[in-house]
Amino acid sequence: MTVEYQHLGEGILVVTLNRPERLNALDSQAKRELAEVWQRAQDDRAVRAIVLRGAGERAFCAGSDLKEIETTGETVSSELLARALPGVGHDLSKPVVAALHGYTLGLGISLAIHCDFRIARHDTRFNFPEVRHGMLSGFSAITLPSLIGEAAALDIMLSARHFDADQALGMGLVNRVVADAYDSSLELAVRLAAHSGKAVEWTKTLLLAERKNRLKRHMELVDQARRDVMLGR
Repeated sequence: MTVEYQHLGEGILVVTLNRPERLNALDSQAKRELAEVWQRAQDDRAVRAIVLRGAGERAFCAGSDLKEIETTGETVSSELLARALPGVGHDLSKPVVAALHGYTLGLGISLAIHCDFRIARHDTRFNFPEVRHGMLSGFSAITLPSLIGEAAALDIMLSARHFDADQALGMGLVNRVVADAYDSSLELAVRLAAHSGKAVEWTKTLLLAERKNRLKRHMELVDQARRDVMLGR
């Protein structure tokens, strides 16, 4: 397994992307594992809050495994990709905190923005490189404008420029920049897990109801875009 599922007690689940030798880049198997993990967490009554992190010191997640895509000439289906993102392809009413550090690229940012909180270590470096590789982050293109505004979303997704944790904080992409993102994320998760579970889950559901509907409305458009871009590579 390249995606680890670990109960810490007190209602806390830690999900770890564990391919540090590949900067936690996600191949098709890891995407399938993530899809299963989110469904398992939703159904797991012992889970009240979730922390998502990347193993190793160099990266949270360097995006999709481009080596696999170049070798096979294929990407996973839009349906599987949606399920690999928390709360996109299936319901996930429990709060998710992303603990970010190092390289957070492409699909790594997509994972983060579909979490409910993003806490970044000072060394976190962000980049949406897809347009340079004849690819796109379709679901992020739908979600990101509601988080940071249309102008900022167009800037970082079309320019493919690199930006750091402080810049991400300034545009509202992350909630906090700290010395230890994992410890800070655990502290937040403990606070979230101590609240009324039903109240937290329904509050999250209501807050994200419009985003959920927007993603559902545009699912076919995202799939069409991904297919067209891949054919043109």
